[in-house]
Amino acid sequence: MTTGTLLGQLYGDAEMAAILSDRSAIAAMLRVEVALARAQADLGVIPAAAAEAIAQAAAALDPDPAELSAAVAVAGIPAQPVIAALKSAAGEAGGFAHYGATSQDIQDTALALQLVQALDLLDARLGQLAALLAQKAADHAELPIPARTRHQLAAPTTLGAKIAVWQGMAVRNRQRLAQLRPRLLLLSLHGAAGTEAAFSGHGPALRAAMAAALGLGVPGGPWHAARDGIAELAGWLSLVTGALGKMGLDLIQLGQSEIAEVSAGDAGGSSTMPQKQNPVAAEALVTLARLNAGDLAGMHQALLHAQERDGSALGLEWTLLPAMLERTAAALRIGCALAATLAPRPDRIAASFAADRGRMAAEAAGFLLARTMPRERALAIVAQALAQLDDGKAATLAEALAHLAPGRDWARALRPENLTGAAPDQARAATPD
Repeated sequence: MTTGTLLGQLYGDAEMAAILSDRSAIAAMLRVEVALARAQADLGVIPAAAAEAIAQAAAALDPDPAELSAAVAVAGIPAQPVIAALKSAAGEAGGFAHYGATSQDIQDTALALQLVQALDLLDARLGQLAALLAQKAADHAELPIPARTRHQLAAPTTLGAKIAVWQGMAVRNRQRLAQLRPRLLLLSLHGAAGTEAAFSGHGPALRAAMAAALGLGVPGGPWHAARDGIAELAGWLSLVTGALGKMGLDLIQLGQSEIAEVSAGDAGGSSTMPQKQNPVAAEALVTLARLNAGDLAGMHQALLHAQERDGSALGLEWTLLPAMLERTAAALRIGCALAATLAPRPDRIAASFAADRGRMAAEAAGFLLARTMPRERALAIVAQALAQLDDGKAATLAEALAHLAPGRDWARALRPENLTGAAPDQARAATPD
């Protein structure tokens, strides 16, 4: 895990870490080399016997990443010592291994293979999150709860409508992922300088055969130095964790001591203050979002890729991207757990409305009065009613308005459940896809 053992359960994800591990990367590189050798054998570029010898050597090869690290430090790219190990293991056929390719072709294609698994994992968790939130939105579509704008009580909404906001971001991020995949999951095979000169005209056929064998797309050109697809992925990862971070921040505030209108997840205790229930999981979502947002800038720096290959730009990508992927997996895992356990606290919601004494209904009262009088006069009456509330001359806004604008059942008209507008419909409109 990129986070280490102590923080691994909080900010890391074991399943994503396994997909991105050094051993998985090496296995993917060897898989690419075998696909290359077999495609070249089919085209008569290398002997068929050599391709099979390479495949057998790759199947038996399991180098220790730690033993390759010194060579990686010299070469500046992990693929190079893996290729050297394969050539050595293949014996006489080793001279036909990696024929005409460049190390980055192997490294990038192996990355694409790992990303197929990584994105499948993230998509599955996004789908689970969207389904959980859609159900919670429907369950609480009618439940009034205060809306807060700029940290101030604003007007009644419903808990379902709040949840639908988070749910909509999950759905849109799944849609973005589907659009992103064809631009990202591509073979790389254009040789040392991107000219495919060493393939003697076989480049297009080799790419088509290898892409089919590996389940990847065929690129329109070399992407050794064109990292916009990788940067787009990083942007998407930040969007996912950012959406979850918004959900986490909302849950932190909805669950804080003075409000406590919603609960979600298992609370963490304090070592010295037994009354506290810390929102650890929701806080983790905010942390993961901020970490990915910060690393996104670094991934955009990696777009500044000099000429046909730039090791300093690649180093940024190799360092930052795995951490962003693992954080996103962790955030989705945590987000699903929070969504599954999310529950309202109706008594605390009722207490919030009672303590507000009807102020949240001020906007609605103004529009109700404006149906029978000029809007300016309606707003003036509401302002007078709010002043009476502040001066202690009335217990609620409805009571003040009953004196200032009699003839209407203000207590009934200003009940929170009568002022939620389209919020219930917005909640019920939330669907997993």
